[in-house]
Amino acid sequence: MMDARENAYVLWFDELHRKDVALVGGKSSSLGELTTSTGVPVPYGYATTAHAYRYFMETTGQNKKIHELLQDLKDVEDSVELHEVCTKIRESIVSAEMPEDLAKAIGDAYEELAKKVDQENPYVAVRSSATAEDLPDASFAGQQDTYLNVTGRDMVIRKVKECYASTFTDRAVYYRAKKHFDHENVALSAAVQMMADSKVAGVMFTVNIANGDDSCVMIEGSWGLGEYVVQGTVTPDNFIVNKADLTIKSRIVNEKSIELVRKPGGDVEERKVPEELAKSQALTDDQVVKLASYAKAIEKHYGCYMDMEWAVDHQDRIWILQARPETVWSKKNKEKKAGNGEVKMTTDHKVLVKGLPASPGMAAGKCHVITDPKDIDEFQEGEVLVTTMTSPDWVPAMKKAVAIVTDAGGMTCHASIVSRELGIPCVVGTKSRSVEATKVLKSGQDITIDAQNGVVYEGIVEDLVKKDEPQQAAGAAGTTVVAAEYFAPTGTGVMMNLGDPDLADKYASLPCDGIGLMREEFIWTTFIHEHPLYLIEQGKPEKVIDMLAEGISKVCRALAPRPVVLRFSDFKSGEYRNLKGGDKYEPVEPADLLGWRGASRYYDPKYTAAFRLELKAVKKVREEYGLKNLNCMIPFCRTVAEAAKVTAIMKEEGLERGPDFKLFLMAEIPSNIILADQFNQYIDGYSIGSNDLTMLILGCDRNNDTVSALFDERNLAIKRAVRHLIATAHKDGKTVSICGQAPSVYPDFTEFLVKSGIDYVSVNPDMVKATKRNVARIEQRLMLDAATGRGLKEVEDYNW
Repeated sequence: MMDARENAYVLWFDELHRKDVALVGGKSSSLGELTTSTGVPVPYGYATTAHAYRYFMETTGQNKKIHELLQDLKDVEDSVELHEVCTKIRESIVSAEMPEDLAKAIGDAYEELAKKVDQENPYVAVRSSATAEDLPDASFAGQQDTYLNVTGRDMVIRKVKECYASTFTDRAVYYRAKKHFDHENVALSAAVQMMADSKVAGVMFTVNIANGDDSCVMIEGSWGLGEYVVQGTVTPDNFIVNKADLTIKSRIVNEKSIELVRKPGGDVEERKVPEELAKSQALTDDQVVKLASYAKAIEKHYGCYMDMEWAVDHQDRIWILQARPETVWSKKNKEKKAGNGEVKMTTDHKVLVKGLPASPGMAAGKCHVITDPKDIDEFQEGEVLVTTMTSPDWVPAMKKAVAIVTDAGGMTCHASIVSRELGIPCVVGTKSRSVEATKVLKSGQDITIDAQNGVVYEGIVEDLVKKDEPQQAAGAAGTTVVAAEYFAPTGTGVMMNLGDPDLADKYASLPCDGIGLMREEFIWTTFIHEHPLYLIEQGKPEKVIDMLAEGISKVCRALAPRPVVLRFSDFKSGEYRNLKGGDKYEPVEPADLLGWRGASRYYDPKYTAAFRLELKAVKKVREEYGLKNLNCMIPFCRTVAEAAKVTAIMKEEGLERGPDFKLFLMAEIPSNIILADQFNQYIDGYSIGSNDLTMLILGCDRNNDTVSALFDERNLAIKRAVRHLIATAHKDGKTVSICGQAPSVYPDFTEFLVKSGIDYVSVNPDMVKATKRNVARIEQRLMLDAATGRGLKEVEDYNW
């Protein structure tokens, strides 16, 4: 019996179980298990086998052809070369003719499926299900393709072949090369499953993934096919159901303005949801309860927390489309139960590594060492991220971390800046202070991070962890006594830097005068993930506009009526290339810090269409949402002519400076200072980017450990430049702010700025209160000195 199954080209779902991963891959075997063993309704179907894939590859000569093409791939890190080779491989597979007997088996099964469901040419989904022999640690999630709304014998056969070709996507080949997996050991099954013509669809979990509460089922759903829920394109309705009695504990109904629907004749399309339907609950309460009962049954069968996809068709029938073990809370709650909820503490203070204290705070947890960006997906909520250095595409993992430790970097590196904005303790540059953290620390090891002093200790150090716990003062009646904080008003505005829109509500109560720098890059790396030109090519420009507008508006609403200054995108080409589809549009620049970035992109014919999407998002926030507190800033603008070109494009898109819309310029290049009198005509003010300005005035790479000791914003050359800019800007009634790291790191530099007449100082959230107090003290001292004439005199000559 086993021999017959191993040599079959096709196996039906009711012939499969979860142990059959080697025969049909993870997804197909899971569908088989659901069908045969759980009693929940699953759209019927069949799976092509790993044997069928290997037979196709051998019979058509593709194994030999692929082997030859892979000889041309000398360096998987070369994204251009990787893309070219993988494209040739996929084209070769798709153009190969399916062996007659295999094509017959797949086609005959499709026609038999049609008879079983009593439909002519039924619509099916063809889903890739990867498997690998002798590779227990291999994870291929999301690396291969799925095709929806496929109909007809010939089209099903073609889509199976396209699934085969997707074994050689750029991402999958890179992953296998990095893991040292033999490409020939990987095989692919295609699950051919009846399409549920979804009226509503979504996901559900048998644990509340927000807090790990396993007494509940969490259900999320939206109109149309479920892909938009999985991808995060829409914000679905959310339901929490009590497992014990199946009562709905909470419901959040969101506006769901678009849906993905089936097209007659095949394929899918996006459609606008009528307004009254968009704001209504997608599932009935009875459907919510029924789904929760199915979730309980599936969890009982599998014996672990489960992550499921579901659909409700136009006849109001509920279908379970997929089920797999949930990983994050399964692991965390298992560890918690294993230790009876107790964390093993130590009183020893054994130092493992030392580094620079980049973002203050104390944290403890399990270490997770990641040296390859492709392994980011393995990082779990609540772990300590240990790596060589971070970049923008690491942000989703960084947001999950309780602390961050890096081998390289200084106080202005990406890890430092982002961790300060996220409020996560961070130690950087351990190599320069002691040893490389990635070589000393081990994944799974308990460590304590003292990011106030830049020290990492072995184990969970009891007194350090307890020291960082918030203290409560109990009153006579046992109530908590809260002392109201007072902050003296200041003439110099204290603004806040913010990137992550999800933190806006958390930090809105801080005594800041607005957002001096909102980094747009966070929205790209955390929510959009795809290159703007790629989305335009795919016919999805609205995704950019809508998701940018959503993120920006979160911050504007939370801070209103205080002003918010959004800096337009300032990725470097290497960072843009890391977005999906980016390798097609981005040059390979050896020094992209000084390359195609900022303003130089916005008017370039190769990129301006993407920049206009940013402008449309800003206009949407200001005009559709009515959030007039949104202003903008142009980064890395090298020449006055560039400022003229960018402002002209903004005017074309309906964004023109006026009483309620201000435009600022990042002052981060020496030309911005030297030609400030000419830049003035195009802007309302400047925001000094002290990191890049220091680098370019001193000729010192701020990311280079070798010369990092020379990088100092307090150098006299920087101070003279700053004072000259303030004087030149003020002559024409322009304001000057600073959004670089200097005021956060050096309180004495803040004193120099206030004395120089700066209008605003913008700092990271953790420094807002301290800076507010510092500025008030400095201003009071200046008034006292002016009144008495006995103040300290400036010892340095700041005149240029």
